[in-house]
Amino acid sequence: MSPRHSLLAVLVALVWGLNFVVIDAGLQDVPPLLFLAFRFVLVAFPLVLLVPRPGPWRDVLVIGAFMSLGQFSLLYVALDLGMPAGLASLVLQAQVMFTVVIAAVALGERSTAQQVVGVGVGTVGLLVVALAHGLRAPVLPLLVTIGAALSWAIGNVAARRARMASGLGLVAWSALVVPVPALALSLVVDGPAEVGDAIAGLGWTAVLSTAYTVVFASLFGYVVWNGLLARYPAGAVVPFILLVPVVGILAAWLVQDEVPTALETAGGLVMLSGVAIASVRLRRREVVPA
Repeated sequence: MSPRHSLLAVLVALVWGLNFVVIDAGLQDVPPLLFLAFRFVLVAFPLVLLVPRPGPWRDVLVIGAFMSLGQFSLLYVALDLGMPAGLASLVLQAQVMFTVVIAAVALGERSTAQQVVGVGVGTVGLLVVALAHGLRAPVLPLLVTIGAALSWAIGNVAARRARMASGLGLVAWSALVVPVPALALSLVVDGPAEVGDAIAGLGWTAVLSTAYTVVFASLFGYVVWNGLLARYPAGAVVPFILLVPVVGILAAWLVQDEVPTALETAGGLVMLSGVAIASVRLRRREVVPA
């Protein structure tokens, strides 16, 4: 990759890493599922009026249900339940390991020995993180975050099965799946009164947080990332994703005074090592044509 494109990849990782702290800040005043509905309404419109649908409705709905609705609803709920933002940015990268396993089962993809080792190492690291977190805080938010990573992985495999490019069209059209179910669930879980109060009293923190997640994390991040994947072999691009939890943990430390324990840090390093082993080998086998 050229130095300019390498810097762009680092910038995307920076934007995505900061995203966890930004979401956590916005959730202070807005119920999580309502906040999610706000975000994806603005991601979808007006883009769906400007870009063509990237594939059949069935594929768009399935991918949107898991990659957008499932992943982010569970992530937002986990953060609202008290999942530390920095730790969430780390645990969510378990999606790489889940993707390898699910692709082998659902698509019949043969895993290499290196991928098997990577999944094994990453799983050990994830278990260490879970144990360390369980020693000092409720484990439910962690389990919900793992569920978000699993949903993301299923969405990855669905996109690969559909052979649908993860471009701007997919980002916009799959976003259509999110707002109505998220709003309906928020009305059931939080109640119409709380939803109405949150909308009437929407503050600048929630507005700015939503703007960041829409403009930078969703649109800028995915447009640049998918552009890099179209220009270079994915094996040259994907390793930059390992910077996301590093940025997320540092941002949570600086902004929220969130300091991981020594055991969480050790488990996180082991998990990221496994993710690196599995993902780099996986991407070398997949070259996305320009």
